[in-house]
Amino acid sequence: MDVHSFPLVAAILALAALAGLLATRLRQPMIVAFIGVGILVGPTGTGWVVADSTVELLARMGIAILLFLVGLKLDLHLVRTTGPVALATGLGQVLFTSVVGYLIALALGMDSVSAMYVAVALTFSSTIIIVKLLSDKRELEQLHGRIAVGFLIVQDIVVVLVMIVLTAFGQSTDDHVAVGVALVLVKGLGLLAGIVVLMRYVLPWLLGHVARSQELLVLFGVAYAVSVAAFSEWLGFSSEVGAFLAGVSLASTPYRDALGARMVSLRDFLLLFFFLDLGARLDFTDAGQQIVPAIVFSVFVLVGNPLIVVAIMSFMRYPVRVGFLAGLTVAQISEFSLILAALGLSLGHITNATVSLITVVGVVTIGGSTYLILYSHRIYERLAGGLRLFERSDVRRVALDGPDADVDGIVYGLGRFGGHLADRLSETDQRVLAVDFDPHRVSTNRRLGITAVYGSAEDAHFLETLPLSTARYVISTIPVLETNLALLHGLRHHGFRGKVAVTAHGSHDSERLRDAGADLVVDPFALAATTTTDALDQLVEVADPERSDD
Repeated sequence: MDVHSFPLVAAILALAALAGLLATRLRQPMIVAFIGVGILVGPTGTGWVVADSTVELLARMGIAILLFLVGLKLDLHLVRTTGPVALATGLGQVLFTSVVGYLIALALGMDSVSAMYVAVALTFSSTIIIVKLLSDKRELEQLHGRIAVGFLIVQDIVVVLVMIVLTAFGQSTDDHVAVGVALVLVKGLGLLAGIVVLMRYVLPWLLGHVARSQELLVLFGVAYAVSVAAFSEWLGFSSEVGAFLAGVSLASTPYRDALGARMVSLRDFLLLFFFLDLGARLDFTDAGQQIVPAIVFSVFVLVGNPLIVVAIMSFMRYPVRVGFLAGLTVAQISEFSLILAALGLSLGHITNATVSLITVVGVVTIGGSTYLILYSHRIYERLAGGLRLFERSDVRRVALDGPDADVDGIVYGLGRFGGHLADRLSETDQRVLAVDFDPHRVSTNRRLGITAVYGSAEDAHFLETLPLSTARYVISTIPVLETNLALLHGLRHHGFRGKVAVTAHGSHDSERLRDAGADLVVDPFALAATTTTDALDQLVEVADPERSDD
Protein backbone atom coordinates (compact mmCIF):
# COMPACT_ATOMS: atom_id res chain seq x y z
CA MET A 1 0.00 0.00 0.00
CA ASP A 2 1.36 3.39 -0.93
CA VAL A 3 0.57 5.11 2.34
CA HIS A 4 1.67 8.42 0.85
CA SER A 5 -1.23 8.27 -1.61
CA PHE A 6 -3.89 10.17 0.29
CA PRO A 7 -6.69 9.48 -2.23
CA LEU A 8 -5.99 5.74 -2.01
CA VAL A 9 -6.24 5.82 1.79
CA ALA A 10 -9.48 7.78 1.49
CA ALA A 11 -10.88 5.22 -0.99
CA ILE A 12 -10.04 2.30 1.30
CA LEU A 13 -11.60 4.01 4.33
CA ALA A 14 -14.72 4.83 2.30
CA LEU A 15 -14.93 1.19 1.19
CA ALA A 16 -14.58 0.08 4.82
CA ALA A 17 -17.39 2.45 5.83
CA LEU A 18 -19.69 1.05 3.12
CA ALA A 19 -18.85 -2.51 4.17
CA GLY A 20 -19.54 -1.58 7.78
CA LEU A 21 -22.93 -0.15 6.80
CA LEU A 22 -23.79 -3.37 4.99
CA ALA A 23 -22.66 -5.42 8.01
CA THR A 24 -24.84 -3.45 10.40
CA ARG A 25 -27.86 -3.87 8.11
CA LEU A 26 -27.20 -7.60 8.11
CA ARG A 27 -26.77 -7.48 11.92
CA GLN A 28 -23.17 -8.61 11.67
CA PRO A 29 -20.27 -7.41 13.85
CA MET A 30 -17.84 -4.97 12.25
CA ILE A 31 -15.04 -7.55 12.36
CA VAL A 32 -16.71 -9.39 9.47
CA ALA A 33 -16.75 -6.22 7.37
CA PHE A 34 -13.12 -5.46 8.21
CA ILE A 35 -11.97 -8.95 7.19
CA GLY A 36 -13.94 -8.71 3.95
CA VAL A 37 -12.41 -5.34 3.09
CA GLY A 38 -8.94 -6.61 3.97
CA ILE A 39 -9.30 -9.52 1.55
CA LEU A 40 -10.88 -7.32 -1.13
CA VAL A 41 -8.10 -4.72 -1.19
CA GLY A 42 -5.29 -7.25 -0.66
CA PRO A 43 -3.28 -9.10 -3.30
CA THR A 44 -6.07 -11.61 -3.87
CA GLY A 45 -8.46 -8.73 -4.65
CA THR A 46 -7.69 -5.31 -6.08
CA GLY A 47 -4.06 -5.37 -4.94
CA TRP A 48 -4.35 -1.90 -3.40
CA VAL A 49 -2.78 -3.08 -0.15
CA VAL A 50 0.45 -4.97 0.28
CA ALA A 51 2.22 -5.64 3.56
CA ASP A 52 4.43 -2.73 4.56
CA SER A 53 5.82 -1.27 7.75
CA THR A 54 3.27 1.56 8.10
CA VAL A 55 0.19 -0.62 7.87
CA GLU A 56 1.83 -3.19 10.14
CA LEU A 57 2.57 -0.51 12.75
CA LEU A 58 -1.05 0.68 12.79
CA ALA A 59 -2.19 -2.95 12.92
CA ARG A 60 -0.01 -3.64 15.95
CA MET A 61 -1.38 -0.51 17.62
CA GLY A 62 -4.90 -1.85 17.06
CA ILE A 63 -4.04 -5.23 18.56
CA ALA A 64 -2.41 -3.55 21.57
CA ILE A 65 -5.51 -1.42 22.23
CA LEU A 66 -7.76 -4.46 21.75
CA LEU A 67 -5.89 -6.57 24.27
CA PHE A 68 -5.60 -3.62 26.65
CA LEU A 69 -9.39 -3.27 26.67
CA VAL A 70 -9.84 -7.04 27.15
CA GLY A 71 -7.51 -6.88 30.15
CA LEU A 72 -9.34 -3.79 31.37
CA LYS A 73 -12.58 -5.80 31.51
CA LEU A 74 -10.95 -8.77 33.24
CA ASP A 75 -12.95 -9.04 36.45
CA LEU A 76 -11.66 -11.98 38.44
CA HIS A 77 -14.48 -11.37 40.92
CA LEU A 78 -16.90 -12.36 38.16
CA VAL A 79 -15.12 -15.70 37.78
CA ARG A 80 -15.46 -16.30 41.50
CA THR A 81 -19.13 -15.26 41.68
CA THR A 82 -20.15 -17.51 38.80
CA GLY A 83 -18.57 -20.31 40.79
CA PRO A 84 -17.19 -23.59 39.53
CA VAL A 85 -19.31 -23.49 36.39
CA ALA A 86 -17.14 -20.77 34.80
CA LEU A 87 -13.92 -22.68 35.36
CA ALA A 88 -15.38 -26.08 34.52
CA THR A 89 -17.07 -24.88 31.34
CA GLY A 90 -14.19 -22.66 30.23
CA LEU A 91 -11.47 -25.25 30.74
CA GLY A 92 -13.67 -28.16 29.64
CA GLN A 93 -14.58 -26.50 26.36
CA VAL A 94 -10.94 -25.54 25.72
CA LEU A 95 -9.79 -29.12 26.33
CA PHE A 96 -12.55 -30.74 24.25
CA THR A 97 -12.24 -28.39 21.28
CA SER A 98 -8.46 -28.48 21.15
CA VAL A 99 -8.21 -32.30 21.38
CA VAL A 100 -11.01 -33.07 18.92
CA GLY A 101 -9.94 -30.23 16.61
CA TYR A 102 -6.39 -31.58 16.58
CA LEU A 103 -7.59 -35.06 15.66
CA ILE A 104 -9.80 -33.67 12.88
CA ALA A 105 -6.88 -31.64 11.51
CA LEU A 106 -4.65 -34.72 11.45
CA ALA A 107 -7.39 -36.70 9.73
CA LEU A 108 -7.54 -33.97 7.04
CA GLY A 109 -3.84 -34.49 6.32
CA MET A 110 -2.25 -31.57 8.19
CA ASP A 111 1.15 -31.82 9.82
CA SER A 112 1.26 -31.88 13.62
CA VAL A 113 2.35 -28.24 14.11
CA SER A 114 -0.29 -26.81 11.76
CA ALA A 115 -2.88 -29.11 13.32
CA MET A 116 -1.95 -27.81 16.77
CA TYR A 117 -2.35 -24.17 15.70
CA VAL A 118 -5.69 -24.86 14.01
CA ALA A 119 -6.95 -26.79 17.04
CA VAL A 120 -5.97 -24.02 19.45
CA ALA A 121 -7.44 -21.34 17.15
CA LEU A 122 -10.78 -23.17 17.15
CA THR A 123 -10.81 -23.13 20.94
CA PHE A 124 -11.22 -19.45 21.76
CA SER A 125 -14.36 -17.36 21.38
CA SER A 126 -14.65 -13.61 20.96
CA THR A 127 -15.31 -11.96 24.31
CA ILE A 128 -15.82 -8.57 22.69
CA ILE A 129 -18.35 -9.74 20.09
CA ILE A 130 -20.29 -11.85 22.59
CA VAL A 131 -20.44 -9.14 25.23
CA LYS A 132 -21.65 -6.66 22.60
CA LEU A 133 -24.38 -9.00 21.32
CA LEU A 134 -25.58 -9.97 24.81
CA SER A 135 -25.54 -6.32 25.83
CA ASP A 136 -27.66 -5.37 22.80
CA LYS A 137 -30.15 -8.10 23.77
CA ARG A 138 -30.18 -6.99 27.44
CA GLU A 139 -29.03 -10.48 28.47
CA LEU A 140 -25.61 -9.65 29.85
CA GLU A 141 -26.92 -9.66 33.42
CA GLN A 142 -29.04 -12.77 33.03
CA LEU A 143 -27.78 -16.09 34.34
CA HIS A 144 -26.58 -17.50 31.02
CA GLY A 145 -24.95 -14.16 30.21
CA ARG A 146 -23.01 -14.04 33.47
CA ILE A 147 -21.87 -17.65 33.06
CA ALA A 148 -20.82 -16.99 29.46
CA VAL A 149 -18.75 -13.97 30.45
CA GLY A 150 -17.21 -16.00 33.26
CA PHE A 151 -15.92 -18.81 31.07
CA LEU A 152 -14.87 -16.35 28.36
CA ILE A 153 -12.60 -14.69 30.92
CA VAL A 154 -11.12 -18.11 31.64
CA GLN A 155 -10.48 -18.50 27.91
CA ASP A 156 -8.81 -15.07 27.75
CA ILE A 157 -6.40 -16.09 30.49
CA VAL A 158 -5.61 -19.36 28.71
CA VAL A 159 -4.92 -17.67 25.36
CA VAL A 160 -2.47 -15.21 26.93
CA LEU A 161 -0.63 -18.15 28.53
CA VAL A 162 -0.53 -19.88 25.14
CA MET A 163 1.02 -16.76 23.59
CA ILE A 164 3.69 -16.68 26.29
CA VAL A 165 4.56 -20.35 25.72
CA LEU A 166 4.70 -19.94 21.94
CA THR A 167 6.94 -16.90 22.29
CA ALA A 168 9.27 -18.88 24.55
CA PHE A 169 9.57 -21.76 22.11
CA GLY A 170 9.89 -19.38 19.19
CA GLN A 171 12.98 -17.84 20.77
CA SER A 172 14.65 -21.10 21.81
CA THR A 173 16.72 -23.50 19.76
CA ASP A 174 16.18 -27.22 19.95
CA ASP A 175 19.27 -27.66 22.14
CA HIS A 176 18.34 -24.98 24.63
CA VAL A 177 14.56 -25.18 24.90
CA ALA A 178 14.60 -25.76 28.66
CA VAL A 179 16.98 -22.86 29.26
CA GLY A 180 14.92 -20.59 27.03
CA VAL A 181 11.67 -21.50 28.78
CA ALA A 182 13.26 -20.94 32.20
CA LEU A 183 14.57 -17.54 31.10
CA VAL A 184 11.16 -16.53 29.80
CA LEU A 185 9.57 -17.58 33.09
CA VAL A 186 12.02 -15.45 35.08
CA LYS A 187 11.39 -12.45 32.86
CA GLY A 188 7.65 -13.09 33.08
CA LEU A 189 7.73 -13.11 36.87
CA GLY A 190 9.71 -9.87 36.81
CA LEU A 191 7.17 -8.28 34.49
CA LEU A 192 4.29 -9.41 36.71
CA ALA A 193 6.06 -8.08 39.81
CA GLY A 194 6.50 -4.69 38.13
CA ILE A 195 2.81 -4.61 37.19
CA VAL A 196 1.83 -5.40 40.80
CA VAL A 197 4.00 -2.55 42.09
CA LEU A 198 2.39 -0.15 39.64
CA MET A 199 -1.10 -1.34 40.62
CA ARG A 200 -0.49 -0.85 44.31
CA TYR A 201 1.68 2.24 44.63
CA VAL A 202 1.68 4.26 41.41
CA LEU A 203 -1.46 3.92 39.30
CA PRO A 204 -4.10 4.81 41.97
CA TRP A 205 -2.30 8.06 42.76
CA LEU A 206 -1.51 8.87 39.13
CA LEU A 207 -5.01 8.20 37.82
CA GLY A 208 -6.50 10.51 40.41
CA HIS A 209 -4.68 13.38 38.71
CA VAL A 210 -5.00 12.16 35.12
CA ALA A 211 -8.77 11.58 35.32
CA ARG A 212 -9.46 15.27 35.87
CA SER A 213 -9.45 15.55 32.07
CA GLN A 214 -11.19 13.01 29.84
CA GLU A 215 -8.89 13.81 26.93
CA LEU A 216 -5.84 13.26 29.13
CA LEU A 217 -7.35 10.03 30.48
CA VAL A 218 -7.67 8.60 26.96
CA LEU A 219 -4.17 9.75 26.01
CA PHE A 220 -2.78 8.17 29.17
CA GLY A 221 -4.59 4.90 28.43
CA VAL A 222 -3.14 4.67 24.92
CA ALA A 223 0.34 5.68 26.04
CA TYR A 224 0.31 3.26 28.98
CA ALA A 225 -0.96 0.33 26.90
CA VAL A 226 1.58 0.85 24.12
CA SER A 227 4.46 1.50 26.54
CA VAL A 228 3.89 -1.69 28.55
CA ALA A 229 3.43 -3.58 25.27
CA ALA A 230 6.75 -2.24 23.98
CA PHE A 231 8.50 -3.07 27.26
CA SER A 232 7.07 -6.59 27.14
CA GLU A 233 8.40 -7.01 23.60
CA TRP A 234 11.82 -5.73 24.71
CA LEU A 235 11.86 -8.43 27.39
CA GLY A 236 11.28 -11.03 24.70
CA PHE A 237 7.51 -11.49 25.03
CA SER A 238 4.97 -10.49 22.44
CA SER A 239 3.56 -6.97 22.64
CA GLU A 240 0.09 -8.52 22.97
CA VAL A 241 0.97 -9.96 26.38
CA GLY A 242 2.18 -6.59 27.65
CA ALA A 243 -0.92 -4.77 26.41
CA PHE A 244 -3.15 -7.33 28.11
CA LEU A 245 -1.30 -6.99 31.43
CA ALA A 246 -1.50 -3.20 31.17
CA GLY A 247 -5.28 -3.51 30.99
CA VAL A 248 -5.39 -5.94 33.90
CA SER A 249 -3.41 -3.48 36.04
CA LEU A 250 -6.20 -0.90 35.63
CA ALA A 251 -9.13 -3.33 35.88
CA SER A 252 -9.57 -2.79 39.63
CA THR A 253 -9.61 1.02 39.44
CA PRO A 254 -12.85 3.04 39.42
CA TYR A 255 -11.85 4.57 36.08
CA ARG A 256 -11.79 1.40 34.01
CA ASP A 257 -15.32 1.67 32.59
CA ALA A 258 -14.94 5.30 31.59
CA LEU A 259 -11.52 4.62 30.09
CA GLY A 260 -12.72 1.55 28.22
CA ALA A 261 -15.78 3.33 26.86
CA ARG A 262 -13.66 6.21 25.57
CA MET A 263 -11.21 3.91 23.76
CA VAL A 264 -13.72 1.67 21.98
CA SER A 265 -13.91 3.84 18.86
CA LEU A 266 -10.12 4.11 18.67
CA ARG A 267 -9.86 0.33 18.96
CA ASP A 268 -12.37 -0.23 16.17
CA PHE A 269 -10.58 2.19 13.86
CA LEU A 270 -7.11 0.76 14.43
CA LEU A 271 -8.33 -2.84 14.13
CA LEU A 272 -9.32 -1.98 10.57
CA PHE A 273 -5.61 -1.78 9.74
CA PHE A 274 -4.97 -5.14 11.41
CA PHE A 275 -7.42 -6.79 9.04
CA LEU A 276 -6.09 -4.81 6.11
CA ASP A 277 -2.62 -6.07 6.97
CA LEU A 278 -3.98 -9.58 7.46
CA GLY A 279 -5.72 -9.43 4.08
CA ALA A 280 -2.51 -8.29 2.44
CA ARG A 281 -0.73 -11.37 3.80
CA LEU A 282 -3.37 -14.00 3.02
CA ASP A 283 -2.62 -16.52 0.33
CA PHE A 284 -5.66 -18.06 -1.36
CA THR A 285 -3.78 -19.91 -4.05
CA ASP A 286 -4.91 -23.17 -2.44
CA ALA A 287 -8.43 -21.90 -1.69
CA GLY A 288 -10.01 -24.76 -3.60
CA GLN A 289 -8.24 -27.31 -1.42
CA GLN A 290 -9.28 -25.43 1.74
CA ILE A 291 -13.01 -25.46 1.09
CA VAL A 292 -13.58 -28.89 2.62
CA PRO A 293 -11.42 -28.27 5.75
CA ALA A 294 -13.07 -24.86 6.23
CA ILE A 295 -16.55 -26.40 6.07
CA VAL A 296 -15.62 -29.25 8.43
CA PHE A 297 -14.03 -26.95 11.03
CA SER A 298 -16.85 -24.39 10.77
CA VAL A 299 -19.51 -27.04 11.41
CA PHE A 300 -17.46 -28.40 14.30
CA VAL A 301 -17.26 -24.96 15.93
CA LEU A 302 -20.89 -24.00 15.25
CA VAL A 303 -22.29 -27.31 16.54
CA GLY A 304 -19.64 -29.01 18.67
CA ASN A 305 -18.68 -26.09 20.92
CA PRO A 306 -22.26 -25.31 22.06
CA LEU A 307 -22.99 -28.99 22.68
CA ILE A 308 -19.98 -29.50 24.92
CA VAL A 309 -21.02 -26.48 26.98
CA VAL A 310 -24.56 -27.87 27.26
CA ALA A 311 -23.16 -31.24 28.34
CA ILE A 312 -20.83 -29.77 30.99
CA MET A 313 -23.51 -27.49 32.44
CA SER A 314 -26.04 -30.32 32.42
CA PHE A 315 -23.56 -32.47 34.34
CA MET A 316 -23.36 -29.63 36.88
CA ARG A 317 -27.18 -29.73 37.14
CA TYR A 318 -27.94 -26.51 35.30
CA PRO A 319 -31.13 -26.38 33.18
CA VAL A 320 -30.65 -27.24 29.53
CA ARG A 321 -32.12 -23.88 28.54
CA VAL A 322 -29.42 -22.00 30.46
CA GLY A 323 -26.68 -24.27 29.09
CA PHE A 324 -27.93 -23.91 25.52
CA LEU A 325 -28.14 -20.10 25.64
CA ALA A 326 -24.66 -19.93 27.18
CA GLY A 327 -23.29 -22.51 24.74
CA LEU A 328 -24.32 -20.56 21.66
CA THR A 329 -21.91 -17.82 22.69
CA VAL A 330 -18.91 -20.06 21.94
CA ALA A 331 -20.06 -21.03 18.45
CA GLN A 332 -17.34 -18.96 16.79
CA ILE A 333 -13.62 -18.34 16.88
CA SER A 334 -12.29 -14.99 18.01
CA GLU A 335 -9.98 -12.19 16.98
CA PHE A 336 -7.53 -13.89 19.35
CA SER A 337 -7.47 -16.83 16.95
CA LEU A 338 -6.41 -14.55 14.10
CA ILE A 339 -3.79 -12.88 16.28
CA LEU A 340 -2.52 -16.31 17.32
CA ALA A 341 -2.31 -17.36 13.67
CA ALA A 342 -0.39 -14.18 12.81
CA LEU A 343 2.00 -14.89 15.70
CA GLY A 344 2.56 -18.44 14.43
CA LEU A 345 3.26 -17.13 10.95
CA SER A 346 5.78 -14.59 12.26
CA LEU A 347 7.53 -17.34 14.25
CA GLY A 348 7.72 -19.54 11.15
CA HIS A 349 5.59 -22.29 12.69
CA ILE A 350 2.82 -22.23 10.07
CA THR A 351 2.33 -21.08 6.47
CA ASN A 352 0.06 -18.55 4.83
CA ALA A 353 -2.25 -21.39 3.80
CA THR A 354 -2.93 -22.28 7.44
CA VAL A 355 -3.52 -18.63 8.34
CA SER A 356 -5.95 -18.35 5.42
CA LEU A 357 -7.83 -21.45 6.60
CA ILE A 358 -8.19 -20.07 10.13
CA THR A 359 -9.36 -16.73 8.73
CA VAL A 360 -12.03 -18.35 6.55
CA VAL A 361 -13.30 -20.38 9.51
CA GLY A 362 -13.32 -17.17 11.54
CA VAL A 363 -15.44 -15.31 8.99
CA VAL A 364 -17.92 -18.18 8.64
CA THR A 365 -18.30 -18.90 12.37
CA ILE A 366 -18.45 -15.26 13.48
CA GLY A 367 -21.12 -14.55 10.89
CA GLY A 368 -23.09 -17.69 11.69
CA SER A 369 -22.90 -17.42 15.47
CA THR A 370 -24.12 -13.83 15.36
CA TYR A 371 -27.47 -15.02 14.07
CA LEU A 372 -27.46 -17.94 16.52
CA ILE A 373 -27.10 -15.53 19.45
CA LEU A 374 -29.58 -12.97 18.11
CA TYR A 375 -32.28 -15.64 17.62
CA SER A 376 -31.21 -17.94 20.47
CA HIS A 377 -34.60 -18.16 22.16
CA ARG A 378 -36.42 -19.06 18.94
CA ILE A 379 -33.78 -21.66 18.12
CA TYR A 380 -34.13 -23.19 21.57
CA GLU A 381 -37.90 -23.46 21.17
CA ARG A 382 -37.38 -25.39 17.93
CA LEU A 383 -34.71 -27.71 19.39
CA ALA A 384 -36.10 -28.11 22.92
CA GLY A 385 -37.41 -31.59 22.21
CA GLY A 386 -34.08 -32.93 20.99
CA LEU A 387 -32.17 -31.27 23.82
CA ARG A 388 -34.16 -33.09 26.49
CA LEU A 389 -31.64 -35.91 26.50
CA PHE A 390 -29.27 -33.51 28.31
CA GLU A 391 -31.89 -32.67 30.97
CA ARG A 392 -31.36 -34.09 34.45
CA SER A 393 -34.07 -34.88 36.97
CA ASP A 394 -32.09 -33.29 39.82
CA VAL A 395 -31.61 -29.95 38.06
CA ARG A 396 -30.66 -27.13 40.44
CA ARG A 397 -33.06 -24.29 41.01
CA VAL A 398 -31.75 -21.20 39.26
CA ALA A 399 -33.31 -18.03 37.96
CA LEU A 400 -34.06 -18.39 34.27
CA ASP A 401 -35.29 -14.89 33.58
CA GLY A 402 -32.52 -12.86 35.15
CA PRO A 403 -30.46 -12.38 38.29
CA ASP A 404 -31.36 -10.57 41.45
CA ALA A 405 -31.32 -6.81 41.07
CA ASP A 406 -27.89 -5.36 41.62
CA VAL A 407 -29.11 -1.83 42.29
CA ASP A 408 -32.43 -0.07 42.71
CA GLY A 409 -31.32 3.14 41.09
CA ILE A 410 -28.49 5.05 39.44
CA VAL A 411 -27.65 8.62 40.47
CA TYR A 412 -25.43 10.84 38.34
CA GLY A 413 -23.50 13.38 40.39
CA LEU A 414 -22.25 13.31 43.98
CA GLY A 415 -22.16 17.06 44.57
CA ARG A 416 -24.10 18.79 47.31
CA PHE A 417 -27.51 18.06 45.80
CA GLY A 418 -26.64 14.60 44.45
CA GLY A 419 -24.81 13.55 47.60
CA HIS A 420 -27.74 14.45 49.85
CA LEU A 421 -30.19 12.76 47.48
CA ALA A 422 -28.11 9.56 47.39
CA ASP A 423 -27.93 9.58 51.21
CA ARG A 424 -31.70 9.91 51.53
CA LEU A 425 -32.30 7.08 49.07
CA SER A 426 -29.81 4.89 50.92
CA GLU A 427 -31.54 5.62 54.22
CA THR A 428 -34.70 4.07 52.78
CA ASP A 429 -32.75 0.83 52.18
CA GLN A 430 -32.41 1.39 48.46
CA ARG A 431 -29.24 0.19 46.73
CA VAL A 432 -27.76 3.10 44.84
CA LEU A 433 -25.02 3.24 42.21
CA ALA A 434 -23.56 6.75 42.00
CA VAL A 435 -21.70 7.98 38.90
CA ASP A 436 -19.47 11.05 39.09
CA PHE A 437 -16.89 12.68 36.83
CA ASP A 438 -14.83 13.97 39.76
CA PRO A 439 -12.21 11.30 40.60
CA HIS A 440 -11.77 12.76 44.09
CA ARG A 441 -15.43 12.27 44.94
CA VAL A 442 -15.31 8.69 43.66
CA SER A 443 -12.15 7.76 45.56
CA THR A 444 -13.31 9.39 48.82
CA ASN A 445 -16.86 8.03 48.75
CA ARG A 446 -17.60 6.48 52.14
CA ARG A 447 -21.39 6.43 52.02
CA LEU A 448 -22.99 3.24 53.31
CA GLY A 449 -25.10 1.44 50.74
CA ILE A 450 -23.79 3.58 47.88
CA THR A 451 -21.28 2.38 45.30
CA ALA A 452 -19.47 5.13 43.39
CA VAL A 453 -17.89 4.74 39.95
CA TYR A 454 -16.12 7.18 37.66
CA GLY A 455 -17.96 8.09 34.49
CA SER A 456 -19.62 10.76 32.36
CA ALA A 457 -23.34 11.25 31.77
CA GLU A 458 -22.62 12.24 28.16
CA ASP A 459 -20.78 9.01 27.34
CA ALA A 460 -23.19 6.69 25.52
CA HIS A 461 -20.71 3.78 25.55
CA PHE A 462 -20.39 4.05 29.33
CA LEU A 463 -24.09 3.20 29.69
CA GLU A 464 -23.31 -0.31 28.46
CA THR A 465 -21.33 -0.92 31.66
CA LEU A 466 -24.22 0.03 33.97
CA PRO A 467 -26.89 -2.38 35.26
CA LEU A 468 -29.70 -0.76 33.29
CA SER A 469 -31.62 -4.03 33.09
CA THR A 470 -32.08 -4.14 36.87
CA ALA A 471 -32.24 -0.45 37.85
CA ARG A 472 -35.73 0.95 38.41
CA TYR A 473 -34.77 4.59 37.98
CA VAL A 474 -31.99 6.89 36.83
CA ILE A 475 -31.53 10.35 38.35
CA SER A 476 -29.28 13.07 37.00
CA THR A 477 -28.42 15.82 39.49
CA ILE A 478 -26.31 17.59 36.85
CA PRO A 479 -28.07 20.88 35.91
CA VAL A 480 -26.61 21.05 32.38
CA LEU A 481 -29.16 20.86 29.55
CA GLU A 482 -26.84 19.31 26.92
CA THR A 483 -25.60 16.68 29.37
CA ASN A 484 -29.10 15.61 30.35
CA LEU A 485 -30.28 15.55 26.74
CA ALA A 486 -27.34 13.28 25.86
CA LEU A 487 -28.16 11.03 28.83
CA LEU A 488 -31.84 10.79 27.84
CA HIS A 489 -30.86 9.94 24.27
CA GLY A 490 -28.41 7.29 25.46
CA LEU A 491 -30.93 5.69 27.82
CA ARG A 492 -33.54 5.60 25.07
CA HIS A 493 -30.98 4.07 22.67
CA HIS A 494 -30.19 1.32 25.20
CA GLY A 495 -33.88 0.57 25.77
CA PHE A 496 -34.01 1.62 29.43
CA ARG A 497 -37.54 1.02 30.73
CA GLY A 498 -37.32 2.58 34.17
CA LYS A 499 -38.13 6.11 35.25
CA VAL A 500 -35.77 8.99 34.51
CA ALA A 501 -35.48 12.15 36.59
CA VAL A 502 -33.22 15.01 35.56
CA THR A 503 -32.23 18.40 36.96
CA ALA A 504 -32.77 21.75 35.26
CA HIS A 505 -32.33 25.45 35.96
CA GLY A 506 -35.20 27.37 34.42
CA SER A 507 -38.54 26.64 32.80
CA HIS A 508 -37.14 26.62 29.26
CA ASP A 509 -34.71 23.80 30.03
CA SER A 510 -37.42 21.93 31.93
CA GLU A 511 -39.74 22.03 28.93
CA ARG A 512 -37.06 20.75 26.55
CA LEU A 513 -36.17 17.89 28.91
CA ARG A 514 -39.80 16.84 29.25
CA ASP A 515 -40.15 16.86 25.47
CA ALA A 516 -37.03 14.66 25.30
CA GLY A 517 -38.70 12.01 27.47
CA ALA A 518 -37.83 12.85 31.09
CA ASP A 519 -40.41 11.49 33.54
CA LEU A 520 -39.55 14.10 36.16
CA VAL A 521 -37.68 17.40 35.94
CA VAL A 522 -36.42 18.91 39.18
CA ASP A 523 -35.36 22.54 39.64
CA PRO A 524 -33.30 22.65 42.86
CA PHE A 525 -33.36 26.44 42.97
CA ALA A 526 -37.15 26.56 42.68
CA LEU A 527 -37.49 23.82 45.32
CA ALA A 528 -35.06 25.63 47.59
CA ALA A 529 -36.95 28.91 47.13
CA THR A 530 -40.28 27.22 47.96
CA THR A 531 -38.82 25.48 51.01
CA THR A 532 -37.16 28.69 52.19
CA THR A 533 -40.37 30.68 51.73
CA ASP A 534 -42.36 28.13 53.76
CA ALA A 535 -39.72 28.18 56.49
CA LEU A 536 -39.75 32.00 56.59
CA ASP A 537 -43.54 32.07 56.81
CA GLN A 538 -43.41 29.69 59.78
CA LEU A 539 -40.69 31.80 61.38
CA VAL A 540 -42.74 34.99 60.96
CA GLU A 541 -45.81 33.31 62.44
CA VAL A 542 -43.83 32.26 65.52
CA ALA A 543 -42.32 35.71 65.92
CA ASP A 544 -45.62 37.60 65.37
CA PRO A 545 -48.58 35.51 66.63
CA GLU A 546 -51.02 38.40 66.17
CA ARG A 547 -50.22 38.55 62.47
CA SER A 548 -50.93 34.86 62.10
CA ASP A 549 -54.31 35.34 63.83
CA ASP A 550 -55.21 37.96 61.26
